[in-house]
Amino acid sequence: MALASPHRVVVTDTDRRVLTARARSQRCAHRKVLRARIVLAAADGTSNAESARRLGVCTDTVRKWRARFCARGLPGLVDRPRPGRRRTFPKTAEAEVKALACELPAESDVPLARWSYTELAAAAVTRGVIETISPSTVGRWLRADAIRPWRHRSWIFPRDPDFAAKAARVLDLYDRIWQGQSLGEDEYVLSADEKSQLQALRRRHPDLPPAPGRIRRQEFEYRRGGTLAYLAAYDVHAARVIGRTASTTGIEPFGELVEQVMTTEPYASAARVFWIVDNGSSHNGARSIQRMRTTWPTAELVHLPIHASRLNQVEIFFSIVQRKVIKPGDFAGLDELAQRLLSFQDRYNATAEPFDWHFGRRSLHRLLERLDIHEPLAA
Repeated sequence: MALASPHRVVVTDTDRRVLTARARSQRCAHRKVLRARIVLAAADGTSNAESARRLGVCTDTVRKWRARFCARGLPGLVDRPRPGRRRTFPKTAEAEVKALACELPAESDVPLARWSYTELAAAAVTRGVIETISPSTVGRWLRADAIRPWRHRSWIFPRDPDFAAKAARVLDLYDRIWQGQSLGEDEYVLSADEKSQLQALRRRHPDLPPAPGRIRRQEFEYRRGGTLAYLAAYDVHAARVIGRTASTTGIEPFGELVEQVMTTEPYASAARVFWIVDNGSSHNGARSIQRMRTTWPTAELVHLPIHASRLNQVEIFFSIVQRKVIKPGDFAGLDELAQRLLSFQDRYNATAEPFDWHFGRRSLHRLLERLDIHEPLAA
């Protein structure tokens, strides 16, 4: 006759719901499912021996988890901390390997463009940091701190001595502020630029549309059909684009864009129209500002800092054009490319909303503080 267990299991309604969910789960770890079933069986009056037989485990296992639940409830079903295997490598070695991963290979006279796990392991041994170590161990250490020395991204340090002031006034215009004063309802802010060298590539074989189990296919070889430029002015608060195509960029094509915009309402009768532009040759320098004021007295040309086109909102629109119109490219010629660009412009204006722009003066200040930490190399 089986002996009755001295541990009488009583579960509350809340505990029973939790245990039942675990016992029926197909995603929960098997050990958690098993422990929940042991406790539920004990709560229903099933003996240890009978539970062990039904669940395919030994009686000692049932006895252990039954006793732990009686002692601590649900927390008692969690594994207790274990000491684990003794540390193979000292913490100083791990720290030195991480420090090595944060160095450029050239700083260690290693002829590499970037580190890999294998190269780091070899460098650590060469330096005498450790006698032997595997690349997988190095990878595990670096993943713990999200260090990925093989990755990089392009960056350019501000070179404009007036970067902060020029960037701040543009960001103020995005917030409808100019020289500390709020803009009126009849004042507008436009972001303008040119997207040059757009190629009219014609594929040597027509594209094949998608089909079940097959993505769209495009012929690799193509014929060149020439290039054109797309010039656009984007109203940052109304999300409206006015653009045109031209054979090339330059002062004259940009002037034609300005005329197109400034003779269109509501800009034709506006009190002021601010034009945010970069320092491209079509509109750079003090002469461009004077030329704009002479031709259009209500227009104010505002230059971005040098190498700060990322602060020009029209670049976001151009990135949309690149994804939705230009690539993958297959055009019969320049006329088709131009027509596609202008048709997309109308389509965009029909549903567009202003960009959710959050980079303001505070963000600029934080960026400049971070840049101050880094010392750019002398030119």
